[in-house]
Order: sequence, then C-alpha cells, then structure tokens
Amino acid sequence: MTTARSIGALALTLALAASTAAAQFPTTPPPAAPLKPTKLPPLHETTLPNGVRLVVVESHKLPVIALTLGMRAGDFTDPAGKEGLAQLTATLLGKGAGSRTAEQVSAAIEGAGGSLGAGTSADALTVNASALSDKAALAFELLGDAVARPTFDQKEVDLAKTQTLSSLQLQNSQPSTVAQRVFNRELYGTTAYAKSATPASVGAITRDDILGFYASRVKPRGAVLVVSGDIDLPTATRLANAALKGWTGAPAAVPALGAPRKRTKTEIVLVHRPSSVQANVIVGAPTFAGTDPRTYALLVANRVLGGGSASRLFRILREEKSWTYGSYSSFSWNRGVGAFGATVEARNAVVDSALVELLAQLRRLRTEPIPATEFAGARDAIVGSFPLAVETAQQLGGTIARARLLGFPADYVSMYRTRVAAITPARAQAVAKQVIDPDAALVVVVGDATVLRDRLAKIAPVRVVRPDGQPVAESDLAGPKAGSGIDVSKLVAAHDSFAVLVQGNPFGSSVRTVEKTADGVRISERSVLGPIMSQNTDVVIGTDGAMKSVAQRGTVQGMETKIDAAYAGGRVKGAATTVSQAGPRSVSYDTTVVAGTIDDNAVTTVIPTLAWSLNATFTLPVFASGEGVARTVTLKVTGKQSVTVPAGTFDAYLVEMSGGPVPVNIYVTTAAPYRVVKTAPVGPPIELVLVK
Repeated sequence: MTTARSIGALALTLALAASTAAAQFPTTPPPAAPLKPTKLPPLHETTLPNGVRLVVVESHKLPVIALTLGMRAGDFTDPAGKEGLAQLTATLLGKGAGSRTAEQVSAAIEGAGGSLGAGTSADALTVNASALSDKAALAFELLGDAVARPTFDQKEVDLAKTQTLSSLQLQNSQPSTVAQRVFNRELYGTTAYAKSATPASVGAITRDDILGFYASRVKPRGAVLVVSGDIDLPTATRLANAALKGWTGAPAAVPALGAPRKRTKTEIVLVHRPSSVQANVIVGAPTFAGTDPRTYALLVANRVLGGGSASRLFRILREEKSWTYGSYSSFSWNRGVGAFGATVEARNAVVDSALVELLAQLRRLRTEPIPATEFAGARDAIVGSFPLAVETAQQLGGTIARARLLGFPADYVSMYRTRVAAITPARAQAVAKQVIDPDAALVVVVGDATVLRDRLAKIAPVRVVRPDGQPVAESDLAGPKAGSGIDVSKLVAAHDSFAVLVQGNPFGSSVRTVEKTADGVRISERSVLGPIMSQNTDVVIGTDGAMKSVAQRGTVQGMETKIDAAYAGGRVKGAATTVSQAGPRSVSYDTTVVAGTIDDNAVTTVIPTLAWSLNATFTLPVFASGEGVARTVTLKVTGKQSVTVPAGTFDAYLVEMSGGPVPVNIYVTTAAPYRVVKTAPVGPPIELVLVK
C-alpha cells in the first residue's frame, strides 16, 4: 500500500509540474517588438579642401579599413562612338599609378592584406581599397595614386582593350546578356542609360581618349570618399589630404539623363539567334528615380512577384509548370529613371506559354489584393536580410557611398528597414499598378525567330532584329539555307602541327592531315590535351564537295567517346557518345540536312576554301554530329593583324566564328593559299597555334 500511495503521489506531482510548465511556456510566439532604426557605427563627415566629401564610419571591432571613392562618371557619360570609355578608364586607374607599375601596385596592396580595384555602373565610377588598419597609410596612398596620378601606360591600355574585347565577345555569345542589352536599348532609346560598349566602340578608344576622359571626369569636386572600419575622422582626414594632394578641379557638366518613352501597348522585340533551342525573355517597363519614396513599396511588390525562390514567378513557372529552372524579377535603383524587369528562360516548346503566364502574374499583382501572409513574408525577408548586406566594412562603406552618389537622404541606411516595414499591402499594390502594366510592356525575347515568331505573334506584335538592333530580312527567316558545298579544288594536301596552349603554357598537340584521294578528300586529325583528352577524327569529303562520313574515337577523363555519321541523299544518319559536365551522353539521329551542310568537325579545315577579304562574312549550314543538331555558323572578318606563332609571323584576318556552343576567334592568313595559324575559343584560356 505504501508503494501504491507513493506512485499516486508521484503521478500527481508530475501532473502538477506539467500543468505549471504549460502555463509557463505559451504555445504561440509573442508579438514582434517594434522595429527600431538600424544602429550604425558613428558617422563623421567633413569636406576636404579639394571638394571631396569625406564620410568616416568608425568601428573598431576588427583591425580592417575599407575605402570607397565614388564620382558621377559612370557609363552614362560615355561619348557617342566611344561607349566603354568610362569602364576602360576605371580599369586602368590601378594598372600603374604614381611611381609604381601595375605589378608593383598589385604586390603592395596584397602585402597589406587588402585589395584595390575600380569599376563603373550606369551612374558612377568607383575606386575601392581595403587593408589591415595598421596599413591604412598605404591603402590611402595607393587609392590616391590611382585617382590623382595614374600613368595609363600604353602597354596596359592595349592589354585592357584586348581583355575588354574578349570579355565583350564572350558576353555577346550569352543570350541573357544580349537580352539585357537589347532591353536597355529599346527601353531607354537615345537617352544616356541606353549606352553599352560594343567591340567597335571599344576598338575605337585610344590612349588620348582615356586621358581626355580622365582629365574631364575624374575630378574631386562632388566626389564622395567613405572610409569605414578601424579609423577615426582626424586620422582619415590627414591621410586623405596627403594621398589626394594635387588632385583638384571640378568635373565637366554631365549629360542629361533623359526619360524613356511611355509605351501604350505591349510590343515583342525578338532577337534572332539561329539554331537556339531555348529562349531568354525579359518583360519590363521604366520606373522612377531611386530617390522616389515609392521605391520601398515597389521593393516589396517585386519581392512578392519574383524577388526570390519563394516568390510567385519561381513557384509557378518552375515548381508548378516545370517550364524553367528559374524565373525572377528585379528593378534598378538609378539616379535617373530606373527599370523593372521580369525574366524567364525556357525551351522553345514552352516559351509562348511561359510568357503568357508571366504576363498573367503581372496582371494579377495589379488586380488581386496581396494576401496578408504572403505580403508579410516578402516584407519581412527584406527587413531581415538587410543587416547581412551591411555587415562588413566594405559592404557598409559601399552602400553609404552609393546612397550619397544617387542622392539618397543621409538617413537612408539607418532608416531603410523602418521604411520597408511601414509599407502596407495596399500601398505595394498601388505602386505596382503605376509601374507594371502587362498591356503596355516591353518584351524582349532572344531565340530562334524561325521557330518562335509565329507563336509569339499570337501574344503581341513582333519585331525581329539582330543583336545590334538592325532589322532581320524576311529572307533570313526562311529556315536554313543551302550552302555551296566545299570547293575541294582549293583544299591542298597538308600536314599541319598545332600546339595546344593553356594560359600560354604547352598542354597538348593537334596534328591535321589533308590528303587528296580518288574519291575526294580525307581529313585526319589526332589531338591530345594533357591527361584529359585524346581524340582521333577522320572526315571524308566527296569529289563534289559534299560530306560523306565522319568517324571519331577518343577518351575524355577516362570515358570513351565516339562519333559515326554518314551523309548521303540529303540526310545524315549516325550516333554519338560524348562527355558533358553531367557525364556521358548518347544520341542517335537520322534526319534531313540542307544541301552543302558541313560537319562541325570539318569547319576549320575547309576555311581555306573560302574567298577571304576584309569585312568578309560567310554563313554556313553546319551539322554537329556529336550532338545531332543542325546549326547556322557565321564566320565574320573583324580586322587584320600580325600574328606570331611558333611557325612564324603572319599577316592574318581575325575571323569571329559564332553560332556554335562558344564563340571562337580564328586567325587566317591574308595571302592565298589561306591557312589557319591560330584558333582560340572566347573565354577559356586555350589556344591552338601553328607549329609547322
């Protein structure tokens, strides 16, 4: 009985404890406390004698400092025909300055545990430096040399131009980049924000242009220098005055920004990208200046629509419809009129459906009240993530500098979360309705117009253009054109050896043999790329210049590859096993090809049969036998230069080959018999150079 009573007492005690615990621990979280302004380290400001506004964000938590110097010399100040000048000037500021060469500048800042760089946005040119705080004097000195005493050495100018041109060529092969550039051009028209660099504009820039831009635009009056981290105002003022000594003057008047035209109906600009199997879409409209108080409401509305993976566009177009890997929206914060854009990338079969749904979601944002839970999630995500954006000295300094250059109020950073938190669902929807109109939107689509035009025309009027904005002739949209075939009489017997260079260092070889036979021409190529790849390819071309067969065997990282393709009677039949980033991939095909089609394994070899000259352009029907895909490849001469390779020095045409997986630069001798002396894909640091 004693045991039973004890057990009963214990049970009663446990019940009372559980009841007490339940009373002590509520089942629902308490309401959120009122949001307070972001607490920033102390900010101190002064104006230096040369007119630079100095802002010091003093924080001694870590022994680091970050410097951001900004001025209104962004891309919008580029003169006509010299687009890219601001960016090129910014790139060169740290490539040799004061008494140091580019290499010495790099070594000095790295030795201080920091970095030095410069760049441009649409509105501003900024120079950034960081270092350990005990090396503050060196960081100020290097930044001061960059803006006050750059050397603009001709060798560095030439190198920067070459790198910029290579980068542009790679960007122009990316449909997302092409879409954004065409969107900006179509949205802003002839106004300053429409400007973007092109190979022609960068190629036209000279050292004198750079010196002129620097002398007129890179000036201290109106510039902002934000120094954040382990430093106080007196020290920063002393170091800044010493570093910027001799840098004086005011910049030239900036060009008017202008305003984009208002559309009254939706228009689709279709950028023709032949043989593309998917398309990139941007739907957008102009907004307003970043200082407009409506910006915070648009920020929340954008988050609801497409500002992240929890937003409507991503959930519906990707997760529900499976039409894309991702669909997002965003808008730009400019000093002048900004832009809103919603994007989707989808395969050709569903591009029109994806666009219809995207427009429907824009319409829904305007017409349906935003549910309270969805709105709160979007708003709170912005509020909660902002501290992470100003967490480091570099982030905080850069944010403050950008805010000052764009004309934001002094309390922009400290009050950002408070202003976002004050937005209501009704306010967000009202602003979205003012900005986002699916019935008067600009739509840019980059894809194969021969496949997409008629389907997109059911949605809105379509205008087909090239990436440069020029209209595409109707004859160019009639599908793949027959080629003239290969003039085998111009193929001479040859045995050419190429070295494969990776970052300038030997990494492999390729030996190509052209042999005349009674049946036509046989081309054999043996390639080795270090331990990564080995490949043997045999191509047979008939006496009539038509493709006959391709046979390829090889290994890539230990995995076997092969291609077998036979051409006859206007068809190609075959199979291939190749290696992609996802692993081995097999494909078989039996399909028609247009007359004169060239296998992609033979394109480089048949280049000598073409009639080369300055400004020559050739369009070839090509079949990629490793993929089972027909393409239209364009070969375009963009210039002439002297090229030195192990086999000698040659005057050569620079030929840009586009339409394949990546753009390729091919150097063809200017004198007949033409021969390829160098081949370099754009992007990867790989070159094939003629040895003998």
